[in-house]
Amino acid sequence: MTAELFPEQLERVTGYTFRDKSLLLRALTRLAYSKEQGLSEDSHLDALATLGDAVIELIILTRLVKGGEHDKGAVSLKKMDLVNMSVLRDAARSIHLEQYVRWGKGEARMHVWTSGRVLAECMEAFAGALYLDGGIDAAEEVLERLSLLPE
Repeated sequence: MTAELFPEQLERVTGYTFRDKSLLLRALTRLAYSKEQGLSEDSHLDALATLGDAVIELIILTRLVKGGEHDKGAVSLKKMDLVNMSVLRDAARSIHLEQYVRWGKGEARMHVWTSGRVLAECMEAFAGALYLDGGIDAAEEVLERLSLLPE
């Protein structure tokens, strides 16, 4: 499964059109693919995944606090229930994210996207790219459409 679908199709599926298409492409590029293709060091999703993890947590924590949660322990527990590897993986699967990702040859051979952590990381990278391209509101709107956020 090596980027069978075009990134523009992912934009249609998620309802968000990137102004900076290079951010979307970066969010869909695994480190292994980047190295195999001799791409620049900043062409893969790793940093975007770290950013996206923080963006998703910020959005969820903001909603919890605005929703009336005030106890630190309760907020932490609800956050862990709402944003975890399984939830992120399921959201990624719901949009068939694995079909848009540029996988390294070995990753494609081993179908690494079946691992929850790998696909969750791709979802985080997508969230990071959304944030960089359109800000927190854009990220929140798409995550809402993907049912990743509490009401």
